[in-house]
Amino acid sequence: MFSHVAVGTNDLEKAKRFYDAVLGVLQYGEGVTDDNAQRRRYVYRTDMGLFIVTQPLNGQPATAANGGTIGFNCQSPEEVDRWHAAGVANGGKSDEAAPGVRQSGEHGLYLAYLRDPDGNKLCALHRIPA
Repeated sequence: MFSHVAVGTNDLEKAKRFYDAVLGVLQYGEGVTDDNAQRRRYVYRTDMGLFIVTQPLNGQPATAANGGTIGFNCQSPEEVDRWHAAGVANGGKSDEAAPGVRQSGEHGLYLAYLRDPDGNKLCALHRIPA
């Protein structure tokens, strides 16, 4: 659905360590630098699009979106747990309830939430088969 998702950061190297860890659990490669005259950023490429960590183009401090969440699909509850642990070990903070099962209508979801080092809210999600 999306061509790319970008989050801002005030500390690009700290953000790269965090995203290399949590996206590495999901089998994405390390962020690749994409320097240009206007800003530095790291890009994580997938077959479905890009995830970008960038310094704001306008030179103002990066701030987290209030009410915004970026969700990542996971293959199993164990992958969700590894994602969460990697995030906490690399400067993220656990957010909301502990990782676990939540109901969504008739379907179960196994979820974990993190805040990245800049406060962006992230979710790892595994849909439990019916």
